[in-house]
Amino acid sequence: MKTKGALLWGLNEPFSVEEIELGDPREGEVQIRMEAAGMCHSDYHIVTGATPMPSFPVLAGHEGAGVVTKVGPNVKRLKEGDHVVLSFIPACGTCDPCRKGQSNLCDLGMGLLTGQSISDGSYRVQARGQNVIPMSLLGTFSPYMTVHEFSAVKIDEAIPFDVAALVGCGATTGWGSATRVAQVSPGDTVAIVGVGGVGMSALQGAVVSGARNIIAIDPVAFKREQALKFGATHAYASLEEAIVPVMELTWGKMCDKVILTMGEMDGAMIDPALTLTAKAGTCVVTSMGKMSDMDVKMNLFLFAMLQKTLKGNVFGGANPQTEIPMLLDLYKSGQLNLQDMISNTYSLEQINEGYQDMLDGKNLRGVIKYTDADR
Repeated sequence: MKTKGALLWGLNEPFSVEEIELGDPREGEVQIRMEAAGMCHSDYHIVTGATPMPSFPVLAGHEGAGVVTKVGPNVKRLKEGDHVVLSFIPACGTCDPCRKGQSNLCDLGMGLLTGQSISDGSYRVQARGQNVIPMSLLGTFSPYMTVHEFSAVKIDEAIPFDVAALVGCGATTGWGSATRVAQVSPGDTVAIVGVGGVGMSALQGAVVSGARNIIAIDPVAFKREQALKFGATHAYASLEEAIVPVMELTWGKMCDKVILTMGEMDGAMIDPALTLTAKAGTCVVTSMGKMSDMDVKMNLFLFAMLQKTLKGNVFGGANPQTEIPMLLDLYKSGQLNLQDMISNTYSLEQINEGYQDMLDGKNLRGVIKYTDADR
């Protein structure tokens, strides 16, 4: 079928919304009519080259929700009419990490940036006569997608699509950063560094986990104000600004858990983050740095002698098939505020405006809402 999508044709170029050719579902695949797509900072890393792609063009977008409209052969989990969230990491359920309960590290993740489908290694999207790489084998910045069922999670039809879209990446990653990876416990003092969509979800995870003090750190005043509404007890503009107040707040003990959820990660940020981390405390790196960056600044003596832990994190340690419905249940029960994380909505044609708003600090999360005009 012919539809359209937001394509990137080179580094530091704007998104180009234009016609694409989308293939029908093959073995194990479904076609989805998209209703909403979250505008995650990770897609902008393709624009800057922080996430290197093997080639262009790229159909961006890896966070979204919609309705199954076609089903290919031997699909077992889904049927036409199902409402689904797209998981940016597929979960096969049978590889070694999946069997160990680490579906966020599913072996199928190795092919996410190749553009080659899980089912047979071919391409499902073409534009201007060329094969297109869909981000995370999804490409949610298009009103239709053909994806493997391993990348789709059935959800309750009562959930609004714009809210549901957020748990395909950002909300699940942030929530799990606090609850699973950092393992925030009742009474902890927790610092969240960067309170956009991922950071605000981590903040809410810390609240529900019973943290006593929750320190939000972000240079944007709007985000600090929002963080206090979402449950932060203190807010500061930078790591450096936070260190002395946190020392006074904790009688010199510092933070039990520090979670880095900035949109742009730099190795120089690790040392002040570890300074903010208590003895035997944990610092979780959720933020993405440039693939080419190899340098990290940290005091190795204090890191070892104070027995601190530095942990990486992808997708919040979640099993998408169970965690995504669970988080949406928490939304329904009022324990997870996803609606207020949506600062602005956009049409597909407004995608460049939406990403500029993200860069300007105007959004916790921007969402593309698809209409008949987009199709």
